Amino acid sequence: MRYVTSAERIGIAKGLQEGIAQGLQEGIEIGKQEGLVIGAKMLSRLLEHRFGALPETILNRVLAADEEQLNHWQSNALEAATLAAVFNDEMSH
Repeated sequence: MRYVTSAERIGIAKGLQEGIAQGLQEGIEIGKQEGLVIGAKMLSRLLEHRFGALPETILNRVLAADEEQLNHWQSNALEAATLAAVFNDEMSH
């Protein structure tokens, strides 16, 4: 086995730390994306329960939404009389 110098050990340790940090960041991003998908599915189920089958355009819109938009639509869905009203930006909560 070959001798590993102090500089090599430092480089290996630094590379390992950077790899761990990158892996953690990637894990966080994956978790956020999974959370958005779960939120979109929950909103879709709520809307289907209240208003019946959803048009594909609405499903695509929900699946493409960010967290803030999903939260806004979920609040709207609790009181909206129609499916269109859920997505009406004039409703505010």
